[in-house]
Amino acid sequence: MTLHLIGIGLAEEKDISVKGLEAVKKSEIIYLENYTSLLQCTQEDLEKFYGKKITLLSRKACEEDVEKIITEAQIKEVAFLIIGDPFSATTHIELFRSAKEKNIPIHIIHNASVLTAIGETGLQLYNFGKITSIPFPEKVPNLETPYIVLQQNLSLGMHTLFLLDLDPEKNKFLTIPEAIQTLEDIESRKKENFITPKTFAVACARLGSRTALIKAGTLLELKKIDFGKPPYCLIIPGKLHFLEEEMLRLYQ
Repeated sequence: MTLHLIGIGLAEEKDISVKGLEAVKKSEIIYLENYTSLLQCTQEDLEKFYGKKITLLSRKACEEDVEKIITEAQIKEVAFLIIGDPFSATTHIELFRSAKEKNIPIHIIHNASVLTAIGETGLQLYNFGKITSIPFPEKVPNLETPYIVLQQNLSLGMHTLFLLDLDPEKNKFLTIPEAIQTLEDIESRKKENFITPKTFAVACARLGSRTALIKAGTLLELKKIDFGKPPYCLIIPGKLHFLEEEMLRLYQ
């Protein structure tokens, strides 16, 4: 039988591809991971559109149930639904690897991810450097990684994408003002002048959805904006091409 790793897109039930929907409809067991991002629709919306019952899996369940899912895929058609693209987050590699090791057929169906949706900002994808995350402050009290990645990228003239932490099970999402404050707190410790109130950045909410919001401005300006519902991300550009500059003016 087969393990189908299906990217379902960024926002709503209709974002799934035709190929993905066909795989869902022929699957006997369907899981949906519930921790890498947040859809703008409900589980019920997905079930109604797909015509299938879906089992929601937390991060802990996904990690603990890898062998169970693999065992099921040995005898049944199993669909594992992933928000965005199956490999835009590294957390699903273990499932893929385990299935490969046991010679279980794997069907990978790609879809849009935040890593491509950021092109809507007008920033060119090949000008992005290393991607980093900004976790909830209580998780990493002496956090420095996002700052260090920013330094490295800026030294090469590259843009930096910050993915903001989220915990959908607890309805907890790191906001753009909180992410900016986290970078400012690191700056206050390191005092290397990479982050100032005048640092130019691009903040995004709900990319890929009909209500996507993109704003460009200084960190001071962005902290004052209500971006509405999550998920969020933040970009600090490096060296800008004139076409990128023209596009960003549309969001100021």
